[in-house]
Amino acid sequence: MTDYKKMSVYQIYPKSFQDSNGDGTGDINGIISRLPYIADLGVEYIWLTPMYVSPGNDNGYDIADYYNIDPVYGTMDDFQNLLMEAHKRNLKVMMDIVVNHTSTEHMWFKESSKSEDNPYRDFYIWKKNTGKLPNNWVSKFGGPAWKLDERTDSYYLHLFDVTQADLNWEYEPMRQEIYKMMRYWMDLGIDGFRLDVINLLSKEQNFPDDTLDTFTDDGRKYYTDGPKIHEYLREMNREVFSRYDNVITVGEMSSTTLEACIEYTKPENKELSMIFSFHHLKTDYKNKDKWELQKSDIKELKEYFTKWQNGMEKENEWLALFWCNHDQPRIVSRMGNENVYRYESAAMLATLIHMMQGTPYIYQGEEIGMLNAHFDNIADYEDVESLNAYENMLNAGKTAEEALEVLRERSRDNARTPVQWDNTENSGFTTGKPWIKMGKMADGINVEEDLKSEKSVFSYYKKLIKLRKEYDIIRDGNFTILDEDSEDTFIYKRETDGEILYVICNLTDKAAGINRGIMNSAESGECLIANMKIPCENSMLKPYETCVWLVKK
Repeated sequence: MTDYKKMSVYQIYPKSFQDSNGDGTGDINGIISRLPYIADLGVEYIWLTPMYVSPGNDNGYDIADYYNIDPVYGTMDDFQNLLMEAHKRNLKVMMDIVVNHTSTEHMWFKESSKSEDNPYRDFYIWKKNTGKLPNNWVSKFGGPAWKLDERTDSYYLHLFDVTQADLNWEYEPMRQEIYKMMRYWMDLGIDGFRLDVINLLSKEQNFPDDTLDTFTDDGRKYYTDGPKIHEYLREMNREVFSRYDNVITVGEMSSTTLEACIEYTKPENKELSMIFSFHHLKTDYKNKDKWELQKSDIKELKEYFTKWQNGMEKENEWLALFWCNHDQPRIVSRMGNENVYRYESAAMLATLIHMMQGTPYIYQGEEIGMLNAHFDNIADYEDVESLNAYENMLNAGKTAEEALEVLRERSRDNARTPVQWDNTENSGFTTGKPWIKMGKMADGINVEEDLKSEKSVFSYYKKLIKLRKEYDIIRDGNFTILDEDSEDTFIYKRETDGEILYVICNLTDKAAGINRGIMNSAESGECLIANMKIPCENSMLKPYETCVWLVKK
């Protein structure tokens, strides 16, 4: 049995990973061709974002058929071959599943919208038209969260895109269909699920208006971590996860709280293995608004990690650790240095999070220090959220260039440009035209070049992954921040009865000093990993320097 508390996960966004047939879109056979590369990194799991049949309005998170692979990615035979080839290399496979909503192209919705007495009507959340919107909730992608369907003169709820209708989790026959579908994939041989926005399933049934006073008073308090969410997840566990051996589950939690996440992952509750929380990735949101820019607030970042590391550890719960995914900008562009110190900042940011308690998730391309897209034209963007945000920003008074500047920092497309494999055309991703443009700074940053370099980001990640397997303190040690007032460094320790692990990071492009007492304690032990040849020379940290020291008590 894999100890998920010592393992690492590699996330694949199939559309942008590797194209095998020249159509410009990544596919299953492309993934299979790169399994040796992933296995060499040392991870135990791969997480595949959705490859189900979908119209693609939200890049696969709008599922039209839960039971089949979209032909753009391949066939069910290809998928079963992927499972076999991954398992041969001791790689387990986690599927991404979306059960808060489906595409409006799904058979269930098509039937549900036909009439009020259709057997599928209650699979979704409908409200009769009374001449106004059912409430003032705002869609995550902008605009009202309700869409009028004239066939039955009723509104349906869509917390996301208008083509993503929310499922009605109050209706047990719908829930049973979901569990049946999940068992189908488990029976095929997958090893776990990543559950998209899973804490949004339970809505307050009186559907009250929100105040709209601030950016977050948009309705979310009435459907986030809702009244029946734990009941639903326990039922899902009973009906699906507990019926199989060694299933790993991770829930994506939108706008959640520490208290809720303790309940989601408390072992005796039998809900989820671990959760994704996003609060640490909102410290550069000005006024908590994703589309307003500021530099990351380092003190707030430290407060978040201190609160969540201590809170989850106390109750024996578990976090997924990550900087990047398919929805987030590239972390080196966001908090590091794209040019002079790309390797150093990539290694430092990886160290900062990999030495914490939790399971690290590495997003494709992160392990070679890939950067944001830096697109110059709105026509280059594909992401529905970004296109909607662009229009909203123009309507709010921003100029086109100001709106583009925000997208260059915030767009989900920053994570979705194709993986850069080598120096050939389109960086070895495809022999055709890529479905999205290659990143503007792709030249010279690729797997082939990185593996040849003395400063290999891949090799550094490989060492971090190996350390987690070798040292129990990374799994078990408690967490203490050692420099809470510094805005330049991030220094913490992990501690067990017999050992102390010091993790030292410089978050800036300037030299930074270290408290001499901390340094004396750290240097009495062994340096496990560093991104400089002489770590912490003269108790000073070079730009973006990091080092980890293990001290025996």
